[in-house]
Amino acid sequence: MSGSSVPYSGVRRVAAADLADYAERIDVRSPAEFALDHVPRAESHPVLDDAERSRIGTLYASSPFAARRLGAAVAARNIAAMLESAFVDKPREWCPVVYCWRGGQRSRALTLVLHEVGWRAVQLEGGYRAYRRHVAAELARVPQRFRYVVICGLTGSGKSRLLAALAASGAQTLDLEGLARHRGSVLGGLPGGNQPSQKAFESGLLDALSRLDASRPVFVESESRRIGAVQMPDALLDGMRRGVALTLVTPRDQRVALLKDEYAHFFATPAELASCLAPLTELHGKARIARWEAMAMGGDWDALIGELLEQHYDPIYARSLERHFTGRGSRVIDAASVAPAALEALAHELRASIEDDVMVEGR
Repeated sequence: MSGSSVPYSGVRRVAAADLADYAERIDVRSPAEFALDHVPRAESHPVLDDAERSRIGTLYASSPFAARRLGAAVAARNIAAMLESAFVDKPREWCPVVYCWRGGQRSRALTLVLHEVGWRAVQLEGGYRAYRRHVAAELARVPQRFRYVVICGLTGSGKSRLLAALAASGAQTLDLEGLARHRGSVLGGLPGGNQPSQKAFESGLLDALSRLDASRPVFVESESRRIGAVQMPDALLDGMRRGVALTLVTPRDQRVALLKDEYAHFFATPAELASCLAPLTELHGKARIARWEAMAMGGDWDALIGELLEQHYDPIYARSLERHFTGRGSRVIDAASVAPAALEALAHELRASIEDDVMVEGR
């Protein structure tokens, strides 16, 4: 342990900067609070559930004493249930960090009980709010530690698949679209799931960055400021735009085939695709959008994808690429195929030609 813990009312507290010292994290906030965001790898063990928290909060407005009395009774029952179920098999050496919203009564109550049992539980000083301040401060600093190799390319060129191939080859990668659960375009929402909140995205991003080695280059896919509904931190964007840019050039037929594969979920729900195209009306006009919607409803996928690339995606991406990723060290990479074997070979070739160069530049 870092030694920064301090005693408080029988409970030891640690700062958010010391969370890495604790493999087990317990979030005692309500399930709704936990769902919005939480410390990475924390387990949800609410001292008050959503309904109980609402009830006690309403009571507090009229009688703080009655609310505290009821809250203590409910919390005691919930903590007792945890001891008899979730925590029953924990070893004597168990040393979790416990947190609530502000490092107040909810986390202090559980931490004190765990400590009295004999476990070495500690409370997060300042709670989740202190953790959020820590995340914001770290995301303004940590991204600047790394040297980035940015994979650019027009929509459908295979950037995400190449990044996955690089990761499989042993390269150090940062999967921003995976963290955002979005492909970064108007049609980029992933089927069967929602994007994380902005706070949850930032928590996941800082956790991913904390696992990277600053002595090695980081391969990352080019992104704009927003990935769907979440926003990239300025420090990371700035670092990426100072990095080495690799522009992937892929034949048009390969791009169309790749997009048909990745967006196949729209084939069964063309009306959903049409609704996703509607926000583009101001940019392209009603007649063109109606034409694209008719193509979708008629299953004319090759023609639709071709027009979307030519008239929407390619012009937008080319302008963004010109503004942000054509500086010093930029290179063009020809990709004749986006087949797995071809991308695997390309990934090994890029590692051999890029990593040594980036390491030399960083010395």
